[in-house]
This record gives sequence, C-alpha cells and structure tokens, in this order.
Amino acid sequence: MTRIDPSQATLRQASTSSEALRLLRATETRPSAPQPAPELRELVVAELAKPPLKRRALELQALYQAEREQPRKKETRMTMWLTVTLYIAFACTDYFLIPDVALVLTSARCALSALALILVEILVTRDASANIIDTACATLIVAGYLVWLVLASDTAFTQSLSYYMVFGTIFMMVANLLFNFSAFLSIVSSLVVMGGFFAAMMRSEPASLSYEIAFGVFYVSCFAFHLCVNWKLSVERYAAFLNALLSRIQQREMAEQSEALLKLSNTDSLTEVANRRSIDETMRRLWREWQLDGKPFAAILTDIDFFKRFNDHYGHQEGDCTLVAVANTLARLAAPHDAVVGRYGGEEFIVLVQIGDHEKLRELAESIRSAVADLRIPHDYRRDGETTVTVSVGAAATVESRTAKLERLISEADRALYNAKARGRNCVQLFDPSAPHIGDEAENIAAILRVAIERDQVSMVYQPIKSLATGKIEAVEALMRLKMPDGTLISPALFIPVAESSGAIHELGRWAIRTACQEALIGQKMPVVSINISAIQLQAPGFSMSVAKILGELGVAANRIAFEITEGLDIEDHDEVLKCINELQQLGIRIWLDDFGTGFAGLSWLRLVKFDMVKIDRSFLHDSVLAEGADMLKDIIALIRNRGHTMIVEGVETEWQMDLMRRYRVDQVQGFYVGRPVPAKRHRKATVKGAVRVNFRYGMPPA
Repeated sequence: MTRIDPSQATLRQASTSSEALRLLRATETRPSAPQPAPELRELVVAELAKPPLKRRALELQALYQAEREQPRKKETRMTMWLTVTLYIAFACTDYFLIPDVALVLTSARCALSALALILVEILVTRDASANIIDTACATLIVAGYLVWLVLASDTAFTQSLSYYMVFGTIFMMVANLLFNFSAFLSIVSSLVVMGGFFAAMMRSEPASLSYEIAFGVFYVSCFAFHLCVNWKLSVERYAAFLNALLSRIQQREMAEQSEALLKLSNTDSLTEVANRRSIDETMRRLWREWQLDGKPFAAILTDIDFFKRFNDHYGHQEGDCTLVAVANTLARLAAPHDAVVGRYGGEEFIVLVQIGDHEKLRELAESIRSAVADLRIPHDYRRDGETTVTVSVGAAATVESRTAKLERLISEADRALYNAKARGRNCVQLFDPSAPHIGDEAENIAAILRVAIERDQVSMVYQPIKSLATGKIEAVEALMRLKMPDGTLISPALFIPVAESSGAIHELGRWAIRTACQEALIGQKMPVVSINISAIQLQAPGFSMSVAKILGELGVAANRIAFEITEGLDIEDHDEVLKCINELQQLGIRIWLDDFGTGFAGLSWLRLVKFDMVKIDRSFLHDSVLAEGADMLKDIIALIRNRGHTMIVEGVETEWQMDLMRRYRVDQVQGFYVGRPVPAKRHRKATVKGAVRVNFRYGMPPA
C-alpha cells in the first residue's frame, strides 16, 4: 500500500492537488477512463475502519480536499452573504440596548459588511484557493465582533452591554457551524472571539463575581460545544466522502466487469476480433442503414489456404498463432475504413465495411491478400508449390437490383471466395453474377441432387452420444453424406444451399425422415431418432402433416422422433415457423435446439420454444482451453440449466475435454473421443438406449 512520507506533510500543495484531481477522475464510472490503482480501494476500506481520532491517510486527505475545493468556494461565498445580512440585521438590537452608540455601530457594520463582500468576491473571481477564502472569511468574522466590541464599549449603558457581549457566542457559532472551516481555523477564530469577550469584561466596570463566573463558564462551554460539533461534522463529512469514493470505485469496477462480459460475449477468445454473434448483429445494423439511408456496405470473406494441412503438420499451437497474426493484420487494415473484423469460422474471417465502389472494395481486398502474404509465415506442406501462408479473398457489395436479402449478400461473398479458391487460391475475387464457374458448379450439384436418392448417392452414418451420468452410450447422431458419381464426397456447405435454393431440400428431407426411421427405429434398434430440419422445411405448408403420414406408414410413434432446429433463423419474424413447431409438438415429436450460441437468435428461441434438448456448439468447448473461453462455456451451461433444458456438448475429442465436461456436470457429450461415425448396421442394439440425429449441414463428422 503506497504511503506518503509524513515529513512531506505539506505535500507541496499545487502538485498534491493536481495528483488528487487525477486520481478523482480515475474513479469516475467511465469505461474509457484510466483504472484507479488497486491500492486505492484497499486504502479507502482501511480508512473507513479507523477510529475517528486516528490520523488520516495523506493520500485520501488530499483527495478529500481536492474534491471539496470548488464546492467549498461556492458554499463559503453564499454563507458570507448570509452572515453579512445577519450582521447588519443585528443593528436593530444596538438601537434597543445601546442606543447612544447605535449610529456609529450601524455605520461600522455596513462598512465592514461591504469590505467583506468585496474581498470575498475578488478572491472568488481570481480563483483563490478555498483555504485562502476561508482564512479571509474567518478574519472578517473575528474583526466584525472585535470592532463592534471596541465601539460598543463607549456606551453609557454598561449594564446592557455586559449582557449584550454574550452574543459573541453567535460569532463562534458562525465560525464553527455555518462555515466549513478547518478545525485549526475554527479553534483560532473562536479563541480570539472568546479572548475579546474576556478582555472587554475585564475592562468594563467591576461586575459581580457571579456574573463573571456564570458568563465565563457559559463562553467556555459554548466554545467547547461548538468545537465538538464542528469536529463531529468534519468527521461525518469525511466519512461521507469516503463512502461516496468507495461507491464510485465499486461502480467503476462493475462497469468494467460489465464491459468485459459484453466484450467476452462479442469477441472471439483466441483472436480477440468480433465473433459470429457480434458479426451477425453488425450485419443487421449495416443492412438496416443501407435500406433506410442508402449507405452501401460490403462483406469480405478471407480464408487461410490449406490451413488444415498447416495444423496437421505444425500443430494447433502454431495454427493458433497464425490465426492471431492474420486477425491482427486484418484489424490493422480495417481500422482506417472503420470496418469491423470478425472470425466467421475455423480459419475464415470476415470484414464488414461501408464501401459501395467496386474498385475501392477490390483495393481493400487485395491489400488484405498481399498483407497476409507479406507476413511470410512458413507453410511447406501446401499442395500448390507455395511455401508460405496465404489467403483467398471473396467479396460482395450491396446492389439495389440484386441483393434483396442479407443472406444473399453473404452467400454471394461465399461464392466469390469459392471462386477464388477454384482459381488457384492466394487471389481476390469479387462476386460476379455471370461468373460461369460458380453457376456451373451449382448446376452440377443441383443435377446430382435430383437423382441422388434413386441412385443411392446419399446415405447416413451414425456417431454415438454418451451420457455422463450413466457412462453408457445412450444416443447416436446420424450424418448425411452426398457423393459424386465417382464416389467423391460433396461438402454440405455446397450442397445444402443448392438444395434449399432449388427446392430439393423438401424431397431430401422426407427421405431422411423415412430412412432414419427404417434404419434406426424399426425393430427397436434405437428408441429415438433426431433429424435436423431446415428452416425452409418448417416454412413449407403441410410439413407437419407429411411427417405424420410417414410415421403412420412406418408405424413409428411420434415421441420416438426429435427434430433439431438451428438457431440461425430469427424466429420472431416467422410466425409460420412457430406454428409448425407447435403442430409438431402436438403430434408428440421432440424439438431440439442445435448448435446453440453460433446464431443470432438463440435467446429468442429459448424464450419462445420449449425445447427437449439444447446442443452447445463445439466451438465453445474448443475455445475453453483459454480462461475466457472456459468462462463463456460455463455461462452458457448455466443459462441452459437454469432454463431447465437437458444439454449435449459437441466436439469432445480428448480426455481433457471429457474431464472438463464431467466437472461442468454436462448431461451428454459427443465427439471423436466417444466414437466415430459408422453405418447403422455396426451399432449393436445393446449399446444404444437413446437418440439418433440426422444432420444435413455436415457431410463430415462434426466432432
């Protein structure tokens, strides 16, 4: 705890005041203000615990004086005006008790009052210190009593004067109670007033001993009483200051904690750029501004080339360092444009910038590509002959005639990114609606989807889910695979958007429901099947009836089916989705929320739909290697548990992650550590007591 040397008690007033004001500003509850020293809070707490007579800490005393400086000036000025008014008003008493000198006393009162007001106003105008103004006021109060006492002693009404002098206690009361003088100044001024009284009493005609004793004791008693009251008020004012200071420190700490929590919820724990949730919010804000004010913006997607091979050969630690380096580079380039940088996927970043001109957009995208290449991070395990880390960049901007939906803009940027990869990577592509490569690829996938079911090009494999309470495999997840005619797997990132845009998702979805029931439910192989449902399916008229028809034909009870819904859809804007979910629940079908935490509407979903199960996205578990990520995962688990939902955490790949899930008391887990996806026939009936899930979005295992 920092202490000032008592030998420096004077504190060099000017520098102390400056330092005190700096510390006071540091305790203001503004997130942008510098954080006060941690010792200050401890010093305040210790000071509050001290007995009143114990010596005050010099640091806090300096803070106290600095905070009271301006209020003291204002209060002293106003009090002096009040004191002068009362001083002149007492002239009426002069005319009643000592009328022979009343005129002289009135003139003296007016002259002294004018002098006092002029002097105080000059000092305030010249911004004199509060101590100087207080000293001047105390001197004027004492002078007012002594001048009156000297002039009044010439009266012939000596008996009246002997009693009138007792009113000197009023001056002591003014010095101790009306003004906020320091203890030293109050004592000195009161002693002078009391000394003037005793001197006048000794100079006057001999009074009775009883008079001298009575009024002498009265004066001394008033002196002691006023000093005690002054001391008590001083202690209480100081304690109030300390409590207020402590409250400000606590408020600032709470504000900083709130800011840290907000940052944690909107920041990627590894790279410290915006996370997916924050990016979604920013995109919606920019989209509204574009629609209302016509401010165009662009989305720039950046993907690190061959990053998986980099991780495989150099290790995840080096991979994380590379992600951080790329993120820092993007943030540096985006700053002059007031752009927002976010991590959009494992090795994919996004830049949102308010640029409408395609040439400027191309220049920014190219500067991103070249800046990452200039990092010269070694990567000797690429497939294209390059030896350093590079990025592929795809960008798309809002265009009135083309971009009717926000999702369309991101889709266009994604298509531009894939086009950049197809052109050999380490290049920049802006979305071109007439680009033949993108169009041909989508048409090829659409053609495959049209015949995939009849030609057995689509299939499912199943991955186990383990209950931590029983230690048994109580569920499996089914993953959909789509193959090219030559057996090559097609990424779900490619075929799902095409299936949704072409309408093939409806037939594919019905096939998935029927197949999952046949492979996993009929014959009591697995009690429950979970199927991932597209938002387009939920919006389709008659979807719930088509599901009921399939279950009726196969003789499967509805409560053995669970539909997983991803939170990416803003449910509050789609009444038909809520209606469809309600119809499915009335049939007895279970509803699960998938990949919780990765979309922008998760809390709305939890509020509006009663889910039977909530699955926490694997990214939160993988980020838990850092303290911030672990805190975020615990907060999400606590939120789900407090809502009364059962939960599954995806992506458990190591023993450490499994132990972490046990410590967090998670209900079920899933991942490579539990088991890899295999065909349904390889799952023995004895090992399965729970659920199966069909996942359209991941052609490869999600864990």
